[in-house]
Amino acid sequence: MQSAELHGESFREVFRRHAAGVAIITATYDGVPYGFTATSVASLSAEPPRFSFNMARTSSSWPAVANTNFVGVHMLSTENEGLANRFARTKDRFTGDHWEAGTEGVPILKDVAGWLVGRISMRLSFENNAVVVAEVIAGNIGPDGAPLLYHGGSYGTPTATDYVI
Repeated sequence: MQSAELHGESFREVFRRHAAGVAIITATYDGVPYGFTATSVASLSAEPPRFSFNMARTSSSWPAVANTNFVGVHMLSTENEGLANRFARTKDRFTGDHWEAGTEGVPILKDVAGWLVGRISMRLSFENNAVVVAEVIAGNIGPDGAPLLYHGGSYGTPTATDYVI
């Protein structure tokens, strides 16, 4: 495969085969809550604690992330698949009692596997995408459960193997 079109197809198919944890990013801008489902969340450093995520600058949530100082990241379990779908597919993401305003006004989702609020320390724009880095200022561990993964175009959970670390 050599053409750009074929490379694009290969690229998408390779990443469909890469399992990724599912998270929701939230922010508040001009008093309005924003959020989206993401699979690009990563731990960047432990000291100081920092996380990163990628997003499209064409996203409806980009104006909030681009113009606020604080964001939340919410790690999801299989119990949160409905939230993942809601934040990926609908515009009606904050109607209901599944969230509350938290540290620095960041929307905090209830009953997730865990959440962190971070102060944005860097936004790196590249073409129509951005990498965002945030330093953790607050967080909480939620109920323990199987992590929600995205793989092959659908949600799932890992299967244990005999290997022990």
